[in-house]
Amino acid sequence: MKSKFTHFLKEHKSFILFVILIVIFRGGVADWHPVPTGSMKPTILEGDVIIVDKLAYDVQIPFTDISLFSLGQPKRGDIVVFTSEAAGKRLIKRLIGLPGDNIAVKQNQLFINGTPANYEDIGSTKLIPLREEDRETGIYTIERLGKDFQHVMQVKPMMPNRLQNFNATVVPEGKYFVMGDNRDNSADSRVYGFVPRKEIRGKATKILMSVDINDNYQPRSERFWERLK
Repeated sequence: MKSKFTHFLKEHKSFILFVILIVIFRGGVADWHPVPTGSMKPTILEGDVIIVDKLAYDVQIPFTDISLFSLGQPKRGDIVVFTSEAAGKRLIKRLIGLPGDNIAVKQNQLFINGTPANYEDIGSTKLIPLREEDRETGIYTIERLGKDFQHVMQVKPMMPNRLQNFNATVVPEGKYFVMGDNRDNSADSRVYGFVPRKEIRGKATKILMSVDINDNYQPRSERFWERLK
């Protein structure tokens, strides 16, 4: 039995080494996660598989949520992946508020430290590279606040709900305020509260691959390796 096992290892050592390296890579350097919901539309769709840079902020013990030391801090506008204790699951959202920021939302207009974000409605223009079947009823708009905070989001003003308003609140030290790009259909800090720094696992950077879960998992090849922004 031992000789057969030894022979197997010798015959397949290259493949075994490859598997070990992939496991180490996924455990401590980068990971990939399928996205089951549309809370980050139009940036991320259901069926996208996103790549997460696990070294963006911390060096972590592989296959755990334990950080050994910090490499940097999350920035406003980053798309972060975090393990939410409040929600009881792993989530992906856009980081909006930093520690000490005063955050408010009034009729879907974002205010940070009293400064309102600017919005440019872009409708169904080519600025949103989505197939017609992936589009939803609503308004697509570019949200801007300062030179480093700009992204596409979608709202549905014709369908008022409680997410469209959020009273001014200061983000506590060591915590962050996150929101989905699909503003009227995202359970985020407006629902679960602030995100502790220790819960943030990495930064979503690209779409590895994408399938249409509503069409027999047909591939959306145009989204493969698309950079998230």
